[in-house]
Amino acid sequence: MLATGTNNRCSPPCRRSVRFSLLLLNLEEYYFEQHTANHIINKGCKDERKFRGSLKICSKSIIFEPDDNIQPIIKIPLRDCVSIKAPEDNEASNPFTRDTSGGISVVCNQVFLIKERNIIAPYKTVRGRTEHLFQLDVAGKLGDVVQTLHQLYRASCLDKMGDQAAMITAILQSRLARTSFDKNRFQSISETLHMECKAEMVTPLVTNPGHVCVTDANLYFQPLNGYPKPVVQITLQNVRRIYKRRHGLMPVGLEVFCTENDLCSDIYLKFYNCQDRDELYFLIATYIDLTKPETFRDLSKPIGALNKERLDRLLARYQEMPEPKFMYGSHYSSPGYVLFYLVRVAPEYMLCLQNGKFDHADRMFNSLAETWKNCLDGATDFKELIPEFYENDSSFLVNTLKLDLGKRQGGKMVEDVELPPWASGPDDFLQKSQEALESQYVSEHLHEWIDIIFGYKQKGSEAVSAHNVFHPLTYEGGVDLNSIMDPNEKVALLTQILEFGQTPKQLFTIPHPRRIVPKLKSLSRTSSHSVSIAESPVSPNEESFEDLTEESITLAWNNIAKLKLDERYKIHKEAITGIAVTCNGSSVFTTSQDSTLKMFSKESKTIQRSVSFSNMALSSCLILPGDTTVISSSWDNHIYFYSIAFGRQQDVLMGHDDAVSKICWRDGRLYSASWDSTVKVWHCVPGETLSNKKHHFELLAELEHDVSVNTIDLNAANTMLASGTKEGTISVWDVPTATVLHQLPCHSGTVFDAAFSPDSRHLLSTGEDCCFKVIDVQTGMLISSVTAGEPQRCFKWDGNTILSGSQSGELLIWDILGGKVIERIKGHTGAVMSMWMNEQCNSVITGGEDKQIMFWKLQY
Repeated sequence: MLATGTNNRCSPPCRRSVRFSLLLLNLEEYYFEQHTANHIINKGCKDERKFRGSLKICSKSIIFEPDDNIQPIIKIPLRDCVSIKAPEDNEASNPFTRDTSGGISVVCNQVFLIKERNIIAPYKTVRGRTEHLFQLDVAGKLGDVVQTLHQLYRASCLDKMGDQAAMITAILQSRLARTSFDKNRFQSISETLHMECKAEMVTPLVTNPGHVCVTDANLYFQPLNGYPKPVVQITLQNVRRIYKRRHGLMPVGLEVFCTENDLCSDIYLKFYNCQDRDELYFLIATYIDLTKPETFRDLSKPIGALNKERLDRLLARYQEMPEPKFMYGSHYSSPGYVLFYLVRVAPEYMLCLQNGKFDHADRMFNSLAETWKNCLDGATDFKELIPEFYENDSSFLVNTLKLDLGKRQGGKMVEDVELPPWASGPDDFLQKSQEALESQYVSEHLHEWIDIIFGYKQKGSEAVSAHNVFHPLTYEGGVDLNSIMDPNEKVALLTQILEFGQTPKQLFTIPHPRRIVPKLKSLSRTSSHSVSIAESPVSPNEESFEDLTEESITLAWNNIAKLKLDERYKIHKEAITGIAVTCNGSSVFTTSQDSTLKMFSKESKTIQRSVSFSNMALSSCLILPGDTTVISSSWDNHIYFYSIAFGRQQDVLMGHDDAVSKICWRDGRLYSASWDSTVKVWHCVPGETLSNKKHHFELLAELEHDVSVNTIDLNAANTMLASGTKEGTISVWDVPTATVLHQLPCHSGTVFDAAFSPDSRHLLSTGEDCCFKVIDVQTGMLISSVTAGEPQRCFKWDGNTILSGSQSGELLIWDILGGKVIERIKGHTGAVMSMWMNEQCNSVITGGEDKQIMFWKLQY
């Protein structure tokens, strides 16, 4: 007898509390379904007992949870079952012959009793053959339940764990494929479904399979088993952070936070493939910190052109207007418009401008919604926002001076500015406005607005095409006041200019490049169950979170100024020119002008190998994937291949007519730069290490320059190559076609180092002229130049912040946007000649003119 207690047909059971949890399952076990049922003990005997509860079908066990808390939860491992069947009516010994339709008989050799009397304690094991009879409330489900149990029982009987897991996975996937998310669970019937897929909700030690879907308002997860509740819902508006994670060392995890400081996420999902994970990530990411394009105005158009109906009316008037024509009789920036926004903090200025009166109460800055509507629809209202909307002082939104600003037509007094519903208060409104200004969408389109206000679309035919033509008096040079002799006319014109508004000075006459956007990760994807995401410059095949999480890299660069020297070793006789590190970080290979390649053991802190290929300097080195071969470039015009496993030179490529200055390796291709004025692209087929066969090299392309090439770099997608010469020229090449895209005389003197930003939009270079230069890769325009006090020999950057090694030996941290040094860190006693950084960006190795290598760590 497995349970004791009162027969629940004679007296009511204790009120049931939830005792079951997924922690009762084995590791890697799934909970499939549950059925209301009776557990019948001693059927047909005098002491027959019936306990009501829930029968739960799991991938490795059958669990019965009685309603009566006094009774233990019964767990029957499927591997210990002898038989599972629904006895037929014609069986003479059938205990279900009367009033027991929907019955299942389970015979087993072992069961576990859990939480007896609702006390958490070690499981009680009951050994010996026993029979358990379960009567389902819904008899029609009996066949399906027995069939499922038979499938799972067969899986549990397989000898190999891998075979068991494969069969259970197949059963799970079949069940998920036969079901879908219940759309009736949507919070609103107006929600639009953007994506649905299969996934598992992860909690400590257990996972729960089900269906995920994302709409334009919510993220939902519906467990296959309805546990712990029928659906988990997260409102996208509440999402603050979303991270891609690894689960089981695979890039299939996603963690969503609705608060900024909680340690535990609101939901952690594991997907069955990384494509589903990435699509869901990007759908949610487009919603966070105000990044949906439809949230923003079209920044390529002036305010007057945003409403098509109003624009059509203005164009019709413009066509009939005599010269000089203009579209807008009111400007976007004037003293009146500025004071319209600032009346609550600068009331005396408004009174001065309007002859001692405030404006009519209904025309005041009463609400953001009304102001936006009037700017969109009004016949004469084309004003832009002022800088205060993106600063930290919200006082202009609040009537703290208790000014009598009048009463509106509805009788309501003008007080504080009414804010949008998504803002909890004035400070929150400004914070969200700042976030919107710094958002991905605005960063990608702000240059279009600059073109209209300050750039090439401000005047002339481009302004006409952009519907951006204002009154001639608003433009610099629109009228020559000195040529007007009539003093009354001159005063009238000057007053009109001062009150009407002035167009800013035109600063640019060609299209402005896009803003530098650090760490942009957004892939373009379209599938049968997802919406299309905006285009992105990164490769569609690039996995941004294969082994890392984005926040770890962001955290590292945010704290890069906390880089601390860990260890230093003098290992060469001349300056160190190249650094390469094995995947596990245990061995560091360095090249030097002393002509040697050395292998330094991080563990033993000793030089384990020293190799000399010739008597000339080595210029750089790298390790091929698999950590079996090191490649070194030499001033003797050759490239050497060294076998780590066998400790000997494996091959040599005689590829150039002068010193080889830099080498790169990507996807089976070797890129070599040389003082012979070429960059060569080689297809390399490795030789067999254990035989005498050599590498086979095929020259795929030769990129010709006018002078010696000193450095090269490839973008993340391997589609573009940048080269820097000894005369300061930077070239950007299209690798597939071997053609030059841009060629710019950036530096005066040798280019020491050059590197693409992670998003491939910008190229940073440094040279002998002590300058950093930033090129917009798309347009080829030089968009930034920062002068240092001394040459910077090498660097790493994330598209925004730079870690550079200087001629004097210091490590410098730069804010490239601000054009300033954030931190100086003492390092080598001579120039920093080479630099290596790990993928997590929290470990750095530098090599110096002082013959030392230095190991640096971030101290968070």
